[in-house]
Amino acid sequence: MTRYLVPIGLFALLLPVFIVGLTRDPSELPSPFLNNPAPEFALPSLTDPGSEVGSADYAGEFALVNVWATWCVGCREEHGFLMELAQSGAIPVYGINWRDNRPDALNWLDRLGDPYVFSAFDADGRVGIDWGVYGAPETFLLDPSGIVLHKHLGPLDYQIWQRDFAPLLGSAEAAR
Repeated sequence: MTRYLVPIGLFALLLPVFIVGLTRDPSELPSPFLNNPAPEFALPSLTDPGSEVGSADYAGEFALVNVWATWCVGCREEHGFLMELAQSGAIPVYGINWRDNRPDALNWLDRLGDPYVFSAFDADGRVGIDWGVYGAPETFLLDPSGIVLHKHLGPLDYQIWQRDFAPLLGSAEAAR
């Protein structure tokens, strides 16, 4: 009899955990940097390995930092929107090419267009780890002092931009 009660008891203990888990949005993993400074970094430029690019290059301005890779299906999905966003001039878009192959990444940007002011080349993923990246694509909205206003996991599109990013950008600019 007890051999039947133990599994039932364990299931009863785990049931609240499952219920809470089902009510959470899986695209909203918390970031320890939300409302805190983003990690500073300096990496080789994707397009010019002899030069360094990094957080100092967007200091003092609102910035969108997008972590991307050529092996990432979601990155391909969001690329068109990033091109439109960059062309609109709404906000400068910076890239961190994460755990990728340089020739593949350069070919990708050559074929699909380059929405980035620059792309830093994070071959070993070290900077991605510092930023708490779970997987590509991930996009961070930073204020001029480098504070992370928002983090989005997954492909970015117009609806997500309007719902999650534009209001934060508008209220942050109004508060300046």
